[in-house]
Amino acid sequence: MVVRDGSIAAVGARAQVEQQASGAAGVVDAGGRVVLPGFVDAHTHAVFGGNRADEFEQRIEGVAYAELAARGGGILSTVRSTRAATEDSLTAAALRYREWFRRGGTTTVEAKSGYGLSLESELKILRVIQKLGYVPTFMGAHEVPDEYRGRIGNYVDIVIHEMLPRVVAEGLAEFCDVFCEPTVFPVEQARRVLEAAVQLGLQSRIHADQFTPDYASTLAAELGAVTADHLECTTLSGLERLQRAGVQPVLLPGSVYALGLTRYPRARAMIEMGLAVVIASDFNPGTSPTASMPMILSLACSQMRMTPAEAITAATINPAYSLGRGDRIGSLEPGKHADFAIHDAADYREICYFFGRDSAAKTYVRGEPC
Repeated sequence: MVVRDGSIAAVGARAQVEQQASGAAGVVDAGGRVVLPGFVDAHTHAVFGGNRADEFEQRIEGVAYAELAARGGGILSTVRSTRAATEDSLTAAALRYREWFRRGGTTTVEAKSGYGLSLESELKILRVIQKLGYVPTFMGAHEVPDEYRGRIGNYVDIVIHEMLPRVVAEGLAEFCDVFCEPTVFPVEQARRVLEAAVQLGLQSRIHADQFTPDYASTLAAELGAVTADHLECTTLSGLERLQRAGVQPVLLPGSVYALGLTRYPRARAMIEMGLAVVIASDFNPGTSPTASMPMILSLACSQMRMTPAEAITAATINPAYSLGRGDRIGSLEPGKHADFAIHDAADYREICYFFGRDSAAKTYVRGEPC
């Protein structure tokens, strides 16, 4: 592979590309190891204050996630920590986590807001996302904050009339996401937020069917959302609706694993339907505290019965298209960004096979090691 000015100039056998490599600044010998496109992690909540290790311990002791949330834990616990954090401290933490992504070979990260749930705190998170060069998604409708408990309609009005216009005016997001569940943002409220976002020029994504069958996925199909994410409870008829509507599924096996659950999305059925499946880390402090795409690949293979090749496709080119960047990243082709990783493996299947390790010996973004 020949890299020039941050882009891939040529790919092929040595004899095919040597001429184009003349005058190159240097040569990197991968030593017989696997070179893959950088992973594209298309669903994360990577900017937050504090962590929830205490809740992790409580779940181990048998406290259900819903009970933790009712006690003031869960998302709202992270909201309080994030609101109290300065922009500089959030940036410092996020830079640490960015190193975790890169150790696993991830070069592109989508990141959502949603741990602020107030105008200034949401803007603060999105500014950090922008600093790190992540693909930005506004998710003010992640949960209803304490001060609007029992007044969801009033909070949705704030999201639509105050947050969204500022986010768009300041160019801080490309997408808008909503956590659509009967006990979080019911369909009617989720529809209001997403329709308002689309009118302002954002594209829609949706947290769908994590706990309720064919609930938010039906809305995703109706609105023609770019993606429907989670889908643990989606039935075959729900998947068929997504397929007909051209909605791309984003599967998050790390959250199923971390919550100690066993109901994984129907990846095999999706692939057989012709859906371009995406797998992502869902990196967040509560339900999927991992930035390791190799671990997610392993779960995709062992728990969702995807082949290693299918899993790698779902972590590279498919998510690149889900983020509107399929012409720039996600595969090693001339003209694309030189985002790639050299993995400590002689066979690409080893990345999924040897689980619990980050396999990237070296990760490159725009041709530069990081």
